[in-house]
Amino acid sequence: MVKDDPPGTTDYSTAYRHFALVMLTAVYALNFIDRQILVILQEPIKAEMGLSDAQLGLLSGFAFAVIYVTAGIPIAYWADRGNRRNVVSLAVAVWSGMTALSGLAQNYGQLLLARVGVGLGEAGGSPPAHSMISDYYPPEQRATALSFYSSGIYFGILLGFLFGGVIADTFGWRMAFMVVGLPGVLFAVVLRMTLREPRRGQWEKTTPKGPQPGLKEAIALLRDRPSFWYTALGSALASYVAYGNGNFLPSFLIRNHEMSIAEVGAVLALVAGVSGAIGTFLGGYLSDKFGKKDMRWYLWIPIIGISLAYVPYLNLLLTDNIRTGLGMFFFAAILNSFYLGPSIAVSHALVEPGMRALTSAVLFFVLNMIGLGLGPLLTGLVSDLLVPAYGDQALRYSMLVTSQVYLLAILMYALAAKRLPADLAKR
Repeated sequence: MVKDDPPGTTDYSTAYRHFALVMLTAVYALNFIDRQILVILQEPIKAEMGLSDAQLGLLSGFAFAVIYVTAGIPIAYWADRGNRRNVVSLAVAVWSGMTALSGLAQNYGQLLLARVGVGLGEAGGSPPAHSMISDYYPPEQRATALSFYSSGIYFGILLGFLFGGVIADTFGWRMAFMVVGLPGVLFAVVLRMTLREPRRGQWEKTTPKGPQPGLKEAIALLRDRPSFWYTALGSALASYVAYGNGNFLPSFLIRNHEMSIAEVGAVLALVAGVSGAIGTFLGGYLSDKFGKKDMRWYLWIPIIGISLAYVPYLNLLLTDNIRTGLGMFFFAAILNSFYLGPSIAVSHALVEPGMRALTSAVLFFVLNMIGLGLGPLLTGLVSDLLVPAYGDQALRYSMLVTSQVYLLAILMYALAAKRLPADLAKR
C-alpha cells in the first residue's frame, strides 16, 4: 500500500500524475456504468413490472438525483478536510455493491431503494476526484485533465450499453446488474492501495490559514461570483437535454425503430460512448488552448459546441432513416459534450484550493437536480401525457420538447462569459 506524500511535496512525475488521472477516470467510468445500466435495461424492467414512462424517469433520474446531490455536499465538506482518496474508494465500494443488489429487487419499491443506495455511494465520487485532479495538475492543464476525467462518463456509457444489452438479452436484466456491479467492489480496494493523496493548493503555492471554510462561507463567497451560477445553470440545462433524452434514447430506438435491446446496446455504445468521450476531452483541450489569453474561452467553447450540435440532434429525432440519424448524432454528441470539463475548471478558478471539492459539489447539485433529476422525469411525464394524442410517437415529441432547452443553456453560458472577468478579478 502506498503512503501519502509528506506535507512539503509539491509535484509528481508526469507518469504518476497520468496514472492517477487514469485511475480516477476509471472510477468515473464505473460510476456511469452503474448509473446508466438502468437506461439500457428499462424496457425489460418496464415490461416485467408494468411501469409507466414517468416511473422510469423517476427511477433513472429524480430518485437517484435527490440523494446524490443532497449527500454530495456533506461528503464534499468531509473531503475538503480529510483524505480524498479514502472518500472516493469507500464511495466506489458502496455504489458498486448497491448496483449488484439491484438485480435482486422483486418490485418497483425495492428497485427504487437500491437506486437510492447507488446515488448515496456515487455522491462521494466526483467532488473529491475533481479536487485531487486540481492538485495533481497546474492551472493551465486543468481543463484538459478534468475533461479527460469527465470522458469517463462516456467510457462508462459505452461499457454499460454494450455489456448491459448483451447480458440482458442473453441472461436477463437481473444478471446484468450483478455482472457490472461486483467488479467495482474489488476496484475500490485497488484504488485505496495504489493512489496517493496530493497536497492541497500546491500549484497556487498557498498554505491554508486558520479553519477551512464551511458550507455557509462557501455559499457566501459563491454568491458574490455570478459567473459561477450562470455556469452552473448552463451546464445543468445542457445536462437536462443529455439526461432527459439520453435516458430514453434506448426506448426510442426500440419503440420507434424496432431495434432489439442487444442492437441498441451495441449501437449506442459506439455512437454515444465513443463520440461523447472524444467531445468531452476535446472541449477541455480547446479551452486550455484558447483560454491562455482569455479565460472566457472556457465558456465560449461550450456555446460553440451546443450551437453546432442543435440541428443534427433534432435530425436524429425526426428522421425515418435511423442510420443517417445515428450518423449525424455521432457528430452532435461530440459537440454537445464540450461543456463539462471547462465548466468545472472555471468553477475551480473562482475559489480557493480548500473549497474545490465543496464548489464541485455545489456545481453538481445544480447540474444534477435540474439535469439528472428533472430531465428524465419530465421527459417521461410529457411522453405519458402525449400518448392520447400521438400514440406510439409520444416519446419522439416529448424528446423534441426537451431538446429546446439547449437554447436556454447557450444563454446561460453567454451570461457567464460576460461576468467572468470581473469575478476572476475578485479571486
